[in-house]
Amino acid sequence: MSNDKSQALIRVVVEESDFDIQQQQDWLSSVGDHVGAVVSFVGLVRDINEGLDISTMELEHYPGMTERSIEDICQLATQRWPVHSVSVVHRVGLLCPADQIVYVGVSSRHRGDGFQACEFIMDYLKTQAPFWKKEQTAAGAKWVDAREKDHSAAERWAE
Repeated sequence: MSNDKSQALIRVVVEESDFDIQQQQDWLSSVGDHVGAVVSFVGLVRDINEGLDISTMELEHYPGMTERSIEDICQLATQRWPVHSVSVVHRVGLLCPADQIVYVGVSSRHRGDGFQACEFIMDYLKTQAPFWKKEQTAAGAKWVDAREKDHSAAERWAE
């Protein structure tokens, strides 16, 4: 595989079932020549939000549209940093606290590019990807919007 930024492989999965972190890492490590770094982020469902205990979180999405949106975000990252491959797995459906909710992994020749691309993708997923989250608390169910700090995190990548 070339180190050309536009040649990066992108894999996006949106599914209800849990994912295996090691399988994701193995794929990222095996794609391309001269891989010197695999950087990843795993998000978990929190058990508390804004002072309320969370018993469950339900994620909804538009099949097809959500995957395309995530692929576009990954493509933006591969245009900014020389990465070999990107893997994003996002779960939907009913989740419980401590469940894995998202995996973002990037392989690159150098760690700096991998860290930045991974963080960029995660910041954009939080604000751009079409997911709808509903938390169930003792006070009832409530829909969750992206927070101001999520938008601020994404804005720092603006050129």
